[in-house]
Amino acid sequence: MNGRKITISVLLILFTTSFAFAQSEVLKGVVNNLAYYKQKKELKNLANAKKSIDSLLKLQPDTNILDQNVYRAVINSAILYIDSTNTLGQPENYFRKTVEQVDILNTRKKIYKYQPEMDFVRECLANVYIRKAFAYIKISDYTNAGTMFLKAHRYVPAFKPLNAYIAYTNNKLGDVITAAKYYDNLIKTDSAKTDNIEAASNVYKAIGDTAKAIDVLKRGRRLAPNDKFLLLDEANIYNNKRDYEALGPLLPQLLDINPNNPDIVLVAANCYEHLHQYDKAESLYLQAIDLNSSAYEPIFNLGLLYLKTSALKKNGDAGKNLAYAQQWLEKANEISPNDVNCLQVLQLVYAKTDNKDQLDKINNKLKQLTNQ
Repeated sequence: MNGRKITISVLLILFTTSFAFAQSEVLKGVVNNLAYYKQKKELKNLANAKKSIDSLLKLQPDTNILDQNVYRAVINSAILYIDSTNTLGQPENYFRKTVEQVDILNTRKKIYKYQPEMDFVRECLANVYIRKAFAYIKISDYTNAGTMFLKAHRYVPAFKPLNAYIAYTNNKLGDVITAAKYYDNLIKTDSAKTDNIEAASNVYKAIGDTAKAIDVLKRGRRLAPNDKFLLLDEANIYNNKRDYEALGPLLPQLLDINPNNPDIVLVAANCYEHLHQYDKAESLYLQAIDLNSSAYEPIFNLGLLYLKTSALKKNGDAGKNLAYAQQWLEKANEISPNDVNCLQVLQLVYAKTDNKDQLDKINNKLKQLTNQ
Protein backbone atom coordinates (compact mmCIF):
# COMPACT_ATOMS: atom_id res chain seq x y z
CA MET A 1 0.00 0.00 0.00
CA ASN A 2 2.35 2.69 -1.26
CA GLY A 3 1.53 6.40 -1.36
CA ARG A 4 1.87 8.85 -4.18
CA LYS A 5 5.20 10.34 -5.14
CA ILE A 6 5.56 13.79 -3.65
CA THR A 7 6.44 16.41 -6.24
CA ILE A 8 7.60 19.95 -5.67
CA SER A 9 7.04 22.86 -8.03
CA VAL A 10 7.79 26.57 -8.19
CA LEU A 11 5.05 29.16 -8.02
CA LEU A 12 6.57 32.37 -9.33
CA ILE A 13 4.89 35.64 -8.48
CA LEU A 14 4.47 38.04 -11.41
CA PHE A 15 3.80 41.76 -11.24
CA THR A 16 0.80 41.20 -9.01
CA THR A 17 1.56 43.94 -6.52
CA SER A 18 -0.25 47.10 -7.58
CA PHE A 19 1.27 50.41 -6.63
CA ALA A 20 0.97 53.93 -8.01
CA PHE A 21 4.14 55.29 -9.53
CA ALA A 22 5.53 58.39 -7.83
CA GLN A 23 4.65 61.68 -9.50
CA SER A 24 7.86 63.50 -8.62
CA GLU A 25 9.32 65.50 -11.53
CA VAL A 26 12.76 64.21 -10.60
CA LEU A 27 11.57 60.62 -11.02
CA LYS A 28 9.67 61.28 -14.24
CA GLY A 29 12.15 59.44 -16.49
CA VAL A 30 12.24 56.44 -14.14
CA VAL A 31 8.45 56.32 -13.86
CA ASN A 32 7.91 56.60 -17.62
CA ASN A 33 10.24 53.67 -18.32
CA LEU A 34 8.55 51.53 -15.66
CA ALA A 35 5.18 52.38 -17.18
CA TYR A 36 6.47 51.40 -20.63
CA TYR A 37 7.65 48.07 -19.24
CA LYS A 38 4.27 47.35 -17.67
CA GLN A 39 2.63 48.02 -21.03
CA LYS A 40 5.07 46.33 -23.42
CA LYS A 41 6.95 43.83 -21.20
CA GLU A 42 10.20 44.67 -22.98
CA LEU A 43 13.38 44.25 -20.95
CA LYS A 44 14.96 47.32 -22.55
CA ASN A 45 12.48 49.51 -20.67
CA LEU A 46 13.71 48.14 -17.34
CA ALA A 47 17.28 48.74 -18.49
CA ASN A 48 16.37 52.36 -19.30
CA ALA A 49 14.66 52.76 -15.93
CA LYS A 50 17.84 51.51 -14.25
CA LYS A 51 19.96 54.00 -16.19
CA SER A 52 17.63 56.80 -15.13
CA ILE A 53 17.66 55.95 -11.42
CA ASP A 54 21.42 55.33 -11.42
CA SER A 55 22.04 58.72 -13.00
CA LEU A 56 19.87 60.41 -10.36
CA LEU A 57 21.66 58.72 -7.47
CA LYS A 58 25.01 59.45 -9.08
CA LEU A 59 24.17 63.12 -9.09
CA GLN A 60 22.66 62.95 -5.58
CA PRO A 61 24.22 59.92 -3.84
CA ASP A 62 22.60 60.78 -0.51
CA THR A 63 21.04 57.56 0.79
CA ASN A 64 18.46 59.60 2.69
CA ILE A 65 16.59 60.31 -0.54
CA LEU A 66 14.11 57.60 0.28
CA ASP A 67 11.86 57.64 -2.77
CA GLN A 68 14.79 57.35 -5.21
CA ASN A 69 16.34 54.49 -3.27
CA VAL A 70 12.99 52.69 -3.10
CA TYR A 71 12.65 52.97 -6.87
CA ARG A 72 16.17 51.74 -7.36
CA ALA A 73 15.23 48.67 -5.27
CA VAL A 74 12.05 48.20 -7.36
CA ILE A 75 14.00 48.29 -10.61
CA ASN A 76 16.95 46.19 -9.47
CA SER A 77 14.76 43.48 -7.95
CA ALA A 78 12.53 43.41 -11.03
CA ILE A 79 15.58 42.93 -13.26
CA LEU A 80 16.89 40.14 -11.03
CA TYR A 81 13.56 38.38 -11.16
CA ILE A 82 12.72 38.88 -14.84
CA ASP A 83 16.17 38.70 -16.43
CA SER A 84 17.00 35.24 -15.08
CA THR A 85 19.64 34.64 -17.77
CA ASN A 86 21.28 38.05 -17.14
CA THR A 87 21.02 39.23 -20.73
CA LEU A 88 21.57 42.79 -19.46
CA GLY A 89 25.00 41.75 -18.21
CA GLN A 90 24.72 42.83 -14.58
CA PRO A 91 27.83 42.31 -12.40
CA GLU A 92 28.29 39.13 -10.38
CA ASN A 93 27.56 40.86 -7.08
CA TYR A 94 24.37 42.51 -8.38
CA PHE A 95 22.04 40.24 -6.41
CA ARG A 96 24.03 40.51 -3.18
CA LYS A 97 24.23 44.32 -3.46
CA THR A 98 20.49 44.58 -4.12
CA VAL A 99 19.69 42.42 -1.10
CA GLU A 100 21.95 44.58 1.08
CA GLN A 101 20.24 47.76 -0.18
CA VAL A 102 16.78 46.33 0.45
CA ASP A 103 17.68 45.21 3.96
CA ILE A 104 18.91 48.73 4.74
CA LEU A 105 15.70 50.23 3.33
CA ASN A 106 13.63 47.97 5.55
CA THR A 107 15.20 49.64 8.62
CA ARG A 108 14.20 53.17 7.56
CA LYS A 109 11.58 54.83 9.76
CA LYS A 110 9.41 56.15 6.92
CA ILE A 111 9.62 53.05 4.72
CA TYR A 112 6.00 52.31 5.67
CA LYS A 113 5.00 55.01 3.15
CA TYR A 114 6.24 52.70 0.40
CA GLN A 115 4.67 49.44 1.52
CA PRO A 116 3.28 48.37 -1.92
CA GLU A 117 6.64 49.07 -3.57
CA MET A 118 8.56 47.17 -0.90
CA ASP A 119 6.09 44.28 -1.06
CA PHE A 120 6.85 44.04 -4.76
CA VAL A 121 10.60 44.14 -4.08
CA ARG A 122 10.33 41.39 -1.48
CA GLU A 123 8.28 39.19 -3.81
CA CYS A 124 10.84 39.58 -6.59
CA LEU A 125 13.80 38.76 -4.35
CA ALA A 126 11.97 35.81 -2.81
CA ASN A 127 11.39 34.39 -6.27
CA VAL A 128 15.06 34.75 -7.12
CA TYR A 129 15.91 32.77 -3.97
CA ILE A 130 13.29 30.15 -4.90
CA ARG A 131 14.76 29.88 -8.40
CA LYS A 132 18.24 29.38 -6.92
CA ALA A 133 16.87 26.77 -4.51
CA PHE A 134 15.39 24.72 -7.31
CA ALA A 135 18.67 24.86 -9.19
CA TYR A 136 20.28 23.28 -6.12
CA ILE A 137 17.51 20.67 -5.88
CA LYS A 138 18.23 19.60 -9.46
CA ILE A 139 21.75 18.62 -8.38
CA SER A 140 20.50 17.15 -5.06
CA ASP A 141 22.21 19.85 -2.98
CA TYR A 142 19.48 20.03 -0.34
CA THR A 143 21.62 21.94 2.15
CA ASN A 144 21.99 24.99 -0.09
CA ALA A 145 18.45 24.57 -1.40
CA GLY A 146 17.13 24.74 2.15
CA THR A 147 19.19 27.87 2.83
CA MET A 148 17.73 29.57 -0.26
CA PHE A 149 14.17 28.64 0.73
CA LEU A 150 14.71 30.04 4.23
CA LYS A 151 15.98 33.32 2.78
CA ALA A 152 12.93 33.50 0.54
CA HIS A 153 10.72 32.80 3.55
CA ARG A 154 12.23 35.80 5.32
CA TYR A 155 10.83 38.07 2.59
CA VAL A 156 7.45 36.39 2.02
CA PRO A 157 6.55 34.49 5.20
CA ALA A 158 2.88 34.33 4.17
CA PHE A 159 3.71 32.38 0.98
CA LYS A 160 2.61 28.95 2.26
CA PRO A 161 4.28 26.75 -0.37
CA LEU A 162 7.61 27.77 1.14
CA ASN A 163 6.71 25.79 4.26
CA ALA A 164 6.36 22.73 2.04
CA TYR A 165 9.67 23.44 0.27
CA ILE A 166 11.55 23.93 3.56
CA ALA A 167 9.97 20.80 5.02
CA TYR A 168 10.89 18.89 1.86
CA THR A 169 14.56 19.84 2.01
CA ASN A 170 14.80 19.11 5.74
CA ASN A 171 13.21 15.73 5.18
CA LYS A 172 15.73 15.00 2.42
CA LEU A 173 18.53 15.93 4.83
CA GLY A 174 17.14 13.60 7.49
CA ASP A 175 16.04 16.39 9.84
CA VAL A 176 12.51 15.07 10.28
CA ILE A 177 11.90 17.09 13.45
CA THR A 178 12.31 20.40 11.59
CA ALA A 179 10.41 19.01 8.61
CA ALA A 180 7.49 18.15 10.91
CA LYS A 181 7.45 21.70 12.28
CA TYR A 182 7.10 23.24 8.82
CA TYR A 183 4.54 20.69 7.66
CA ASP A 184 2.55 21.41 10.81
CA ASN A 185 2.46 25.11 9.90
CA LEU A 186 1.35 24.19 6.40
CA ILE A 187 -1.53 21.82 7.11
CA LYS A 188 -3.38 23.75 9.80
CA THR A 189 -5.72 25.39 7.30
CA ASP A 190 -8.65 23.92 5.40
CA SER A 191 -6.85 24.65 2.12
CA ALA A 192 -3.97 22.23 2.76
CA LYS A 193 -3.06 20.12 -0.28
CA THR A 194 -3.42 16.35 0.02
CA ASP A 195 0.16 15.67 -1.11
CA ASN A 196 1.39 17.88 1.74
CA ILE A 197 -0.93 16.02 4.13
CA GLU A 198 0.59 12.71 3.07
CA ALA A 199 4.13 14.08 3.23
CA ALA A 200 3.46 15.35 6.75
CA SER A 201 2.08 11.94 7.72
CA ASN A 202 5.25 10.25 6.43
CA VAL A 203 7.41 12.63 8.46
CA TYR A 204 5.44 12.00 11.65
CA LYS A 205 5.71 8.25 11.07
CA ALA A 206 9.47 8.66 10.59
CA ILE A 207 9.80 10.23 14.05
CA GLY A 208 7.56 7.55 15.55
CA ASP A 209 4.54 9.78 16.22
CA THR A 210 1.84 7.62 14.63
CA ALA A 211 -0.86 9.35 16.67
CA LYS A 212 0.03 12.67 15.03
CA ALA A 213 0.24 10.97 11.63
CA ILE A 214 -3.27 9.58 12.07
CA ASP A 215 -4.49 12.99 13.21
CA VAL A 216 -3.10 14.59 10.06
CA LEU A 217 -4.56 11.90 7.79
CA LYS A 218 -7.99 12.20 9.35
CA ARG A 219 -7.89 15.94 8.77
CA GLY A 220 -6.86 15.33 5.17
CA ARG A 221 -9.61 12.80 4.60
CA ARG A 222 -12.19 15.26 5.91
CA LEU A 223 -10.98 17.68 3.23
CA ALA A 224 -10.75 14.98 0.54
CA PRO A 225 -12.90 12.00 1.61
CA ASN A 226 -12.36 10.16 -1.70
CA ASP A 227 -8.58 10.47 -1.78
CA LYS A 228 -7.37 6.87 -2.07
CA PHE A 229 -3.77 7.64 -1.07
CA LEU A 230 -4.75 9.17 2.27
CA LEU A 231 -7.11 6.25 2.87
CA LEU A 232 -4.34 3.73 2.13
CA ASP A 233 -1.92 5.59 4.36
CA GLU A 234 -4.28 5.59 7.33
CA ALA A 235 -5.19 1.94 6.77
CA ASN A 236 -1.50 1.03 6.63
CA ILE A 237 -0.87 2.59 10.03
CA TYR A 238 -3.73 0.68 11.65
CA ASN A 239 -2.67 -2.56 9.99
CA ASN A 240 0.96 -2.16 11.10
CA LYS A 241 -0.23 -1.44 14.65
CA ARG A 242 -2.66 -4.36 14.45
CA ASP A 243 -5.41 -1.97 15.46
CA TYR A 244 -8.16 -3.94 13.73
CA GLU A 245 -10.98 -2.08 15.45
CA ALA A 246 -9.81 1.15 13.81
CA LEU A 247 -9.02 -0.52 10.48
CA GLY A 248 -12.39 -2.26 10.14
CA PRO A 249 -14.50 0.83 9.29
CA LEU A 250 -12.10 1.75 6.47
CA LEU A 251 -12.32 -1.63 4.74
CA PRO A 252 -15.53 -1.19 2.67
CA GLN A 253 -14.19 1.97 0.99
CA LEU A 254 -10.70 0.48 0.73
CA LEU A 255 -12.02 -2.63 -1.05
CA ASP A 256 -14.34 -0.60 -3.25
CA ILE A 257 -11.36 1.41 -4.53
CA ASN A 258 -9.01 -1.59 -4.82
CA PRO A 259 -11.17 -4.65 -5.63
CA ASN A 260 -8.42 -6.41 -7.61
CA ASN A 261 -5.44 -5.72 -5.38
CA PRO A 262 -4.55 -9.06 -3.73
CA ASP A 263 -2.45 -7.44 -1.00
CA ILE A 264 -5.27 -5.16 0.10
CA VAL A 265 -7.83 -7.96 -0.09
CA LEU A 266 -5.52 -10.06 2.11
CA VAL A 267 -5.21 -7.23 4.65
CA ALA A 268 -9.00 -6.93 4.75
CA ALA A 269 -9.41 -10.69 5.20
CA ASN A 270 -6.92 -10.75 8.06
CA CYS A 271 -8.65 -7.79 9.72
CA TYR A 272 -12.10 -9.39 9.52
CA GLU A 273 -10.68 -12.61 10.95
CA HIS A 274 -9.34 -10.72 13.97
CA LEU A 275 -12.72 -9.05 14.35
CA HIS A 276 -14.29 -12.56 14.43
CA GLN A 277 -16.22 -11.90 11.23
CA TYR A 278 -15.22 -15.28 9.84
CA ASP A 279 -17.59 -15.44 6.85
CA LYS A 280 -16.22 -12.17 5.48
CA ALA A 281 -12.67 -13.31 6.19
CA GLU A 282 -13.25 -16.62 4.35
CA SER A 283 -14.72 -14.88 1.31
CA LEU A 284 -11.85 -12.41 1.10
CA TYR A 285 -9.14 -15.06 1.56
CA LEU A 286 -10.70 -16.95 -1.36
CA GLN A 287 -10.80 -13.72 -3.39
CA ALA A 288 -7.10 -13.04 -2.62
CA ILE A 289 -6.23 -16.59 -3.73
CA ASP A 290 -8.25 -16.14 -6.91
CA LEU A 291 -6.31 -12.95 -7.65
CA ASN A 292 -2.94 -14.59 -6.95
CA SER A 293 -3.09 -18.37 -6.76
CA SER A 294 0.66 -18.78 -6.14
CA ALA A 295 0.79 -16.58 -3.04
CA TYR A 296 1.54 -18.54 0.13
CA GLU A 297 0.07 -16.27 2.81
CA PRO A 298 -3.64 -16.20 1.86
CA ILE A 299 -3.63 -19.99 1.34
CA PHE A 300 -1.95 -20.63 4.69
CA ASN A 301 -4.20 -18.11 6.46
CA LEU A 302 -7.32 -19.70 4.98
CA GLY A 303 -6.16 -23.10 6.27
CA LEU A 304 -5.66 -21.60 9.72
CA LEU A 305 -9.11 -19.99 9.56
CA TYR A 306 -10.79 -23.32 8.79
CA LEU A 307 -8.83 -24.97 11.61
CA LYS A 308 -9.90 -22.23 14.01
CA THR A 309 -13.57 -22.39 13.00
CA SER A 310 -13.59 -26.20 13.16
CA ALA A 311 -13.25 -25.84 16.92
CA LEU A 312 -16.30 -23.57 16.95
CA LYS A 313 -18.51 -25.87 14.87
CA LYS A 314 -20.41 -28.92 15.97
CA ASN A 315 -20.68 -32.44 14.58
CA GLY A 316 -20.46 -32.60 10.77
CA ASP A 317 -19.60 -28.94 10.29
CA ALA A 318 -16.57 -29.31 12.52
CA GLY A 319 -15.30 -32.26 10.49
CA LYS A 320 -15.96 -30.43 7.22
CA ASN A 321 -13.98 -27.40 8.31
CA LEU A 322 -11.15 -29.61 9.53
CA ALA A 323 -11.03 -31.25 6.09
CA TYR A 324 -10.94 -27.81 4.45
CA ALA A 325 -8.13 -26.82 6.80
CA GLN A 326 -6.11 -29.91 5.76
CA GLN A 327 -6.76 -29.21 2.06
CA TRP A 328 -5.53 -25.62 2.16
CA LEU A 329 -2.63 -26.26 4.52
CA GLU A 330 -1.38 -29.06 2.26
CA LYS A 331 -1.57 -26.63 -0.66
CA ALA A 332 0.40 -24.07 1.35
CA ASN A 333 2.98 -26.79 2.11
CA GLU A 334 3.33 -27.48 -1.61
CA ILE A 335 4.20 -23.81 -2.18
CA SER A 336 6.62 -23.60 0.77
CA PRO A 337 7.54 -27.17 1.79
CA ASN A 338 10.08 -26.11 4.44
CA ASP A 339 7.93 -23.60 6.28
CA VAL A 340 8.03 -24.78 9.88
CA ASN A 341 4.85 -22.96 10.91
CA CYS A 342 2.82 -24.67 8.21
CA LEU A 343 4.30 -28.08 9.07
CA GLN A 344 3.49 -27.63 12.75
CA VAL A 345 -0.13 -26.74 11.96
CA LEU A 346 -0.39 -29.76 9.63
CA GLN A 347 1.02 -31.86 12.46
CA LEU A 348 -1.88 -30.71 14.62
CA VAL A 349 -4.43 -31.40 11.86
CA TYR A 350 -3.12 -34.93 11.20
CA ALA A 351 -3.17 -35.63 14.93
CA LYS A 352 -6.81 -34.50 15.10
CA THR A 353 -7.77 -36.70 12.13
CA ASP A 354 -5.70 -39.72 13.30
CA ASN A 355 -3.76 -39.70 10.02
CA LYS A 356 -0.74 -41.62 11.35
CA ASP A 357 1.12 -42.01 8.03
CA GLN A 358 1.06 -38.29 7.27
CA LEU A 359 1.78 -37.44 10.89
CA ASP A 360 4.94 -39.58 10.82
CA LYS A 361 6.10 -37.86 7.61
CA ILE A 362 5.54 -34.43 9.12
CA ASN A 363 7.32 -35.40 12.35
CA ASN A 364 10.34 -36.63 10.40
CA LYS A 365 10.41 -33.50 8.28
CA LEU A 366 10.25 -31.25 11.34
CA LYS A 367 13.10 -33.18 12.96
CA GLN A 368 15.24 -32.60 9.88
CA LEU A 369 14.47 -28.90 9.78
CA THR A 370 14.80 -28.22 13.49
CA ASN A 371 17.62 -30.70 14.20
CA GLN A 372 15.68 -32.25 17.05
